[in-house]
Amino acid sequence: MKNRIKADWADTRLLFRCIPATVATLFAVSVVMMNLMANKTIYQSAYLALDGGILVSWLSFLCMDVVTKTFGPKAATKLSLFAIGVNLIACLFFFIVSVIPTADDFSAFNETVGGTWFILLSSTVAFVSSAIINNVLNWSIGRTFKKDPDGRLAFFTRCYVSTFIGQFCDNFIFAILTFTVFAPIFWDGFSWTVLQCFTCSLLGAGAELVCEVVFSPFGFRIAQRWKREGIADPYLNRDHREGAGLSEENKGVLV
Repeated sequence: MKNRIKADWADTRLLFRCIPATVATLFAVSVVMMNLMANKTIYQSAYLALDGGILVSWLSFLCMDVVTKTFGPKAATKLSLFAIGVNLIACLFFFIVSVIPTADDFSAFNETVGGTWFILLSSTVAFVSSAIINNVLNWSIGRTFKKDPDGRLAFFTRCYVSTFIGQFCDNFIFAILTFTVFAPIFWDGFSWTVLQCFTCSLLGAGAELVCEVVFSPFGFRIAQRWKREGIADPYLNRDHREGAGLSEENKGVLV
């Protein structure tokens, strides 16, 4: 078990050396922004509710799709957990600054950045679950394209299907936990029905899919460039290289 943990940690270190810092940074920042912007509802009707997080949620899923295409689902899930960790740390500091007493009235600011613990819990569980679903589904769909796995059709199909289902799961899990489990207890009985959660999650996923369709060509070009430049080669070939008889010293350099 100890050797397995050490090997997995070595793989993770190598992975984060290979993933371009720009994508890793954008992904982490998008998750933090999504959590913060979700405090504002930008559209609401009887059948659809959209919060400000929709403006950047497509970026999170597009980053996962590109990383899954290049490095595999396990790597994309590790990146997702890293982004969640960054978000939790950011939320901790947001909470600390919100409870620091001041002479002036910053109640609006404190309420916005301080957050609500059960909303943070719901969003964390929802995002981790949807990330795993998105990454595994994206990879599985990609494996069905035998003739041209790196072509546009393969990339867009795996992105659109996995994003729609992943976004739906994200929305639905968050809505169920927040509005049917916690809200009736902590918000004076306010709640949604399961049907309302389902309907809003489905329509919200459709709206988020539209954003993915608009921006996915950028993701395709990034994935193609990464493949040409062999960005993932050190990570994907790590087992082969170690099996070829690298010394422990050289392995240490790789990880």
